[in-house]
Amino acid sequence: ELEAKYTKKMQALRDELDLRRKTEIHEVEERKNNHISELMRNHEKAFSDIKNYYSDITLKNLELISLLKEQMEEMKKRENHLEKEKAEVLLENKQLKEPLQQAQEQVAELQKKLTHYDKDKEALMNTRARLRVAQKELKDLQWEHEVLEQRFSKVQAERDELYHKFTKAIHEVQQKAGFKNLLLERKLQGLLSLLEKKEVELSEVFAASNLDPSGLSLVSHRLEDVLNSKNATIKDLQLQLARVCKAHDDMLQTFEAKLTACGIPLDNLGFKPLA
Repeated sequence: ELEAKYTKKMQALRDELDLRRKTEIHEVEERKNNHISELMRNHEKAFSDIKNYYSDITLKNLELISLLKEQMEEMKKRENHLEKEKAEVLLENKQLKEPLQQAQEQVAELQKKLTHYDKDKEALMNTRARLRVAQKELKDLQWEHEVLEQRFSKVQAERDELYHKFTKAIHEVQQKAGFKNLLLERKLQGLLSLLEKKEVELSEVFAASNLDPSGLSLVSHRLEDVLNSKNATIKDLQLQLARVCKAHDDMLQTFEAKLTACGIPLDNLGFKPLA
C-alpha cells in the first residue's frame, strides 16, 4: 500500500513537473519568437534607413555632380571672357603707357607741391594755435582787467568812505580834544588864581595877626599840606592833559599812515590837524 501510494504520488509529481516543464518551454519559445520578430523588425527598419540614407547620398552626389558641371562650364565661359578682357586690357595698357608716364611726371610735380602745401598747412595750423592761445590770453587779460576794475572801484569806494570817516573822526577828535584842553586850561587857571588869592589872603592874615611861633609853624605846615595837595592835583591835571595830547598825536599819525597806504595825499584833508 505504501509502495502503491508513493508510486502514485511520484507519478502525480512527475506529471506536474512535466506539465511545468512544458509550460516553461512554451513560454521560452514564445519569448524567443517575440525576440526574433522584434530583431527582424529592427533589422528591416535599419536596412530601410540605410537604404534611404545611401539613396539620399546618391541623389545629392548626382545633384552635386550636375551642379559642378554647370559651374565648370560657367567658369570656362568666364575664363574665355577674362582672356578676351586680358587681351583688351593689354592693348589698352600699351595705348595708355605714354599718358601714364606723363601722369607719373605730373604726380611727381604735384607731390613736390604737396610737400610745400603740407609745410604751409603745418605753419597755418601753428599760427592758428598761437592765435587761439593769444585769444585765450586776451580773454584772460580782459577778465583780469574787469576784475581789477571792479576791485579798483571797490577800493575807491572804501577809500572815499575811509576818507569821509577819517575827516569826520578828525573833526570830532579835534573838537573833543580842544574842548577838553580848554576845560583843563580853565581849570588850571582857576586853581592858579585861587592859589594866588589864598596866598594873598594868607599873607594878609599873617600880617594882621600876632601869632606865636608854634601857631605860625602849625599854620605853615597846614598851608604846606594844602599847597602839596593842590600841586598834586595840578600835576595830575597836567598828566591827563599830556595823555590826551599824546593820544591825539598818535591818532593823527595812525590816520596819516592809513591815508598814505590808501594813496590819499595829506593835502586833500582841507584843514591842518592840530598837533
